Amino acid sequence: MTTRIDNVVECDGALVLGGGIAGLFTALKLAPMPVTVLTGTRAGASGSSAWAQGGIAAAMAPNDDWRAHAADTMAAGAGLCDSEIVELVARDAPARIADLLEYGAPFDRKRDGSLALGREAAHSRARIVHVKGDRAGAEISATLAARAIATPSITLLDGFHAIELAVEDGRVIGLFARCGSGAGTRLVLFRARAMILATGGLGALYAVTTNPTEARGEGLGMAARAGALIADAEFVQFHPTAIAVGRDPAPLATEALRGEGATLIDEQGRRFMTAIHAHAELGPRDIVARAIHRQIAGGHKVFLDCRDAVGTDFAVRFPTVFAACQAAGIDPVTEAIPVAPAAHYHMGGIASDGCGRSSLEGLWVVGECAATGLHGANRLASNSLLENLVFGARVADDVRGLLRTGERRVLPRAPQLAALQPPPALLREAMNRHVGLERDAAGLAQALEAIARVEKAGNGEAALLNMIAAARLVTTAALARQESRGGHWRSDFPGTDGHGQRSFFTLASAEAISTAPTERRTAP
Repeated sequence: MTTRIDNVVECDGALVLGGGIAGLFTALKLAPMPVTVLTGTRAGASGSSAWAQGGIAAAMAPNDDWRAHAADTMAAGAGLCDSEIVELVARDAPARIADLLEYGAPFDRKRDGSLALGREAAHSRARIVHVKGDRAGAEISATLAARAIATPSITLLDGFHAIELAVEDGRVIGLFARCGSGAGTRLVLFRARAMILATGGLGALYAVTTNPTEARGEGLGMAARAGALIADAEFVQFHPTAIAVGRDPAPLATEALRGEGATLIDEQGRRFMTAIHAHAELGPRDIVARAIHRQIAGGHKVFLDCRDAVGTDFAVRFPTVFAACQAAGIDPVTEAIPVAPAAHYHMGGIASDGCGRSSLEGLWVVGECAATGLHGANRLASNSLLENLVFGARVADDVRGLLRTGERRVLPRAPQLAALQPPPALLREAMNRHVGLERDAAGLAQALEAIARVEKAGNGEAALLNMIAAARLVTTAALARQESRGGHWRSDFPGTDGHGQRSFFTLASAEAISTAPTERRTAP
């Protein structure tokens, strides 16, 4: 264990942590201002962005407009969306699609050359732009990565694992990152004029997830440990149709399949969503996911039946899902696909405003690690990549206007650097069992106890502390919200409070609740 800083890198401009769509788009929008993009793996191939299948929501059709998109977003958010944020995102959406077209994104088109638009759950219109059916994330990530590589003002550095924000005089001035392994591990301090987090979500803190292993809440944890305000942490979205073949992470059967008419059936071939929601399989994600969860808990198996809706065109229209099915020995042309809900997206995150500013001076956030107020209690399908784009552009505009100059000579205290660990199995199982689709006070208390055990058994390594902080914030916020709303369902409080409000916690306030006697575990 060491606290020695092996190297200090002075970034001439902004530092972006994260090489997914949010980070790369922000960097491109900052050009020609110097930007360093720091990633754990190759830019464009890291995080959840490259795995996104459905596409990007935007009112592009003649019979659509931003107001309808905003109304659908507000309805899905179950009363907790920030209406001003929703309106600005819906308004900006077409312009951000135009940006991607300029960068060369190969969106699917109709024979007349216009954009092909799909429909997904809880959208009132067809407004999802997509690429090769289900390859939007991968293709857009590759397009942005190629553009970033060709942009002289952008420096891409991979092989770094950020573990702690660097703070000087109350301002975030960069971050600490590790590189190498074993005896060759080095601790590097990156200092920059502006620090931008684009670190993604926390799905990998759950034992069953569609997210890559690096999506374990470390960006949120770093910001929380530095004192940032965290918003809406209890709202975790579970994708209804992860392919249930025992893989970790679980492959995803995109919602676009249900948009094309695929149905959910049990082992007897019976549809069950028609009796649960007026839009059946196209109901809001939380309702569909809980319905599937309850079918499985009741001893049934659940399948996504695409045979009539997609049929022999499956390999061409949805190549990613087709390949995942083939790898598991399933032919989706002739067989129904076994599915189950899996942790997929975090509506909460680091609280930020309409410019992407966090509560910490010098720190901006963009993408899934941020909580802008767009998603409320339940994200509308295909608004996630859109949020990356809209706030990537807005953060870039704000950073250019507020970039601080001046020398920094003080070296912040270095974090402890020990052996890097994946999320402990005890932590993932506790989150999955007690902080999943259905929650109650007893289970959440057990999850907090498990988190405390993981922390006590840990070695104080910063990356593990980041994961623990993220898990504690989600769990504490879920315990404090004594109602059911959107992605948060309390079996002991099944009703919805008519005066529901967004939640805001610091790590200190979450720790105070989690360590208090059970009868006093309420929001501050």
